[in-house]
Amino acid sequence: MSKVLLIDDDAALTGMLTEFLRGEGFETVAAFNGTEGALAALDPSLDAVILDVMMPDISGSETLQRIRSKSSVPVIMLTAKGADDERAAGLEMGADDYIAKPYYARELLARLKAVLRRQPAGSSQSPQHFAAGKLRLVPAKREVTFDGKELELTTCEFNLLETLLRSRDTVATKDELSLNVLGRRREQYDRSVDVHVSNLRKKLYVISNKTLVIETVRAVGYRLKVAV
Repeated sequence: MSKVLLIDDDAALTGMLTEFLRGEGFETVAAFNGTEGALAALDPSLDAVILDVMMPDISGSETLQRIRSKSSVPVIMLTAKGADDERAAGLEMGADDYIAKPYYARELLARLKAVLRRQPAGSSQSPQHFAAGKLRLVPAKREVTFDGKELELTTCEFNLLETLLRSRDTVATKDELSLNVLGRRREQYDRSVDVHVSNLRKKLYVISNKTLVIETVRAVGYRLKVAV
């Protein structure tokens, strides 16, 4: 049973969502402000967090920053319909996905299951790890290191990096990355994959001292390269 933390000051909506998710086999806990939510999100037994942007004490964005400073637990943000700037900012700060309010419970459930979904282990002949230069990714352990130093990634960033490594010298298309990283088909004008790529690119740039580069192949997708 997956355990989900709901952070939302709307007690009535949280109660309805709790009842719905429990009916779908999820264990849920709730926090009704950002300060409590950021602390509750550090529970190691959590599998995901659903976080509302609008809250009375600290904003959802600040709550997300506090969570990301100490945890890589998957986070889905609830944003106002049409609030594109909030969505982009949330993804840039490490949110795994977002959904606009008002939403259908079934749509939120589908997004939640997609975020929780892990890359399939594959056959016994599948590689036990992937490498690019000094970078090493071990799927079974959900572990990434560069020259022996651990690299902290969110769930989406890990899945994105694994997909790029699996693609080797070929280009990973945006449609492929959307399915593997977000668990859903890419929608027109949806820049979620691009934002996750930007976040991962920055982390690789720093830890590799500019030797790992995610190339943009215009109108197609992305490719991971080791700079010579």
